[in-house]
Amino acid sequence: MTVRKNQANLTAPEKKAFVDAVLEVKRLGVYDEFVLAHRTRFSIDMNSGVYVGHFGPSFLPWHRKFLIDFENELQKIDASVSIPYWDWTADNTVGSSLWAPDFLGGTGRPLDDQVMDGPFAHSGGNWTINVSVDSRAFLARQLAYRVPSLPPRSDVDAALAMPTYDSPPFRDGSAGFRSTLEGSAGYMSMHNRVHTWVWGHMETSVSPNDPVFWLHHAFVDKLWADWHALHPTSAEYLPAGGTVDVIDLNDTMPPWPNTTPQDMLDHTLFYTYA
Repeated sequence: MTVRKNQANLTAPEKKAFVDAVLEVKRLGVYDEFVLAHRTRFSIDMNSGVYVGHFGPSFLPWHRKFLIDFENELQKIDASVSIPYWDWTADNTVGSSLWAPDFLGGTGRPLDDQVMDGPFAHSGGNWTINVSVDSRAFLARQLAYRVPSLPPRSDVDAALAMPTYDSPPFRDGSAGFRSTLEGSAGYMSMHNRVHTWVWGHMETSVSPNDPVFWLHHAFVDKLWADWHALHPTSAEYLPAGGTVDVIDLNDTMPPWPNTTPQDMLDHTLFYTYA
């Protein structure tokens, strides 16, 4: 069984194994397929008014499936690797260990936000941005530039205390755990705020270009698992059916022809969290 660990608790060999697997998936061209899939889904969600990967109730199961597929690709390279999670309520500074040169590298330089250290620096020759929204061929970040702080634990606890997964109209402005965690009820909060805090590619539709995307979403996914454990008698997912322009419990989630939110409710079929 795959176990996802807090990145702060990874050993040096575990960090290296994760980085090496990510670099190999990138070298094979598979990584860019994930970036393109996310860009495509985000664009459709933004422009069609039919919410699948973002802005609606299937935000959480869609990204759970997205991470499972990526984790499977990593494990084709090294079966011992899993996606670690970044608890941004605790490791919440520019000096946190995940930004070290032996892991994800640090913030970008002031001139153009280019990351200059670590294994994903373009100057190292292993990380060229091929799926983009601009002309930058390098990974860009500017930590704490747009917003000065990451979400505090009190925000997470308030979201976890909510008894309802989601509520009408099941989109931006809805009340409930999903909307609060995603940040769509207040754009600069929770999940959305973390993307903005990292800045650079993380603030765009091609956010998976930054490997921190996977660690961020693993923590978001863990919080969904934590919420379910706290509210075992609540509806695991809403809406259940008959809702226009969002994904109901047993609707398939594009681009997967056979995956529904129902299929994604029990994460322990795929992995556990440590």
